[in-house]
Amino acid sequence: MNFLAHIYLSFDDEEITLGNFFADHIRGNRYKHLPEKIQKGILLHREIDTFTDAHPTARKSSKRLHKNYHHYSRVIVDIYYDHFLAKNWSSYSDVPLDTYVEKFYDLLEDNYDILPMATKRMMPYMIADNWLLNYANLAGIDRVLNGMNRRTKNKSRMNFAILDLEENYTEFENEFTSFFEELITFSNQKFISLCED
Repeated sequence: MNFLAHIYLSFDDEEITLGNFFADHIRGNRYKHLPEKIQKGILLHREIDTFTDAHPTARKSSKRLHKNYHHYSRVIVDIYYDHFLAKNWSSYSDVPLDTYVEKFYDLLEDNYDILPMATKRMMPYMIADNWLLNYANLAGIDRVLNGMNRRTKNKSRMNFAILDLEENYTEFENEFTSFFEELITFSNQKFISLCED
């Protein structure tokens, strides 16, 4: 899953949220210096990714893209799924998305000192362009896909993936909706067990 889903699946626990958000910027077990709950957020992130990668519905979404994007197809699906979460946000949260993401950006700024360097480098762009809020519209997703393509030096051709999203929009949305219900249940169970340890 992509950024917004990982934040949402931290169930409003600030330290879990931080770890769950920046876990991709932490290699192996290089997180032992961090506060215990942030460590648990990193572990939760990894559980969510493992569940997602193995899930037949997420794989079905990914397979639709595989011919054109090969191993990048999973990354693209993560971005698509964040779009559907943002677009349908009111089905998942009583807090308006703009309020929710502003609170999250405040959380990052308040904890800047403990963020990994890669997160610190990304953060100004994320906030200035309001990535999380703009996931809700296709123009925002198009910008993200173009940015990802530039980072792969145009090898991924992810800039064309907006066309695949538009062409198969209903199928992707239905797959997200069905999958995300299961992911919420799974993540909540993992969250509870991690917090009990």
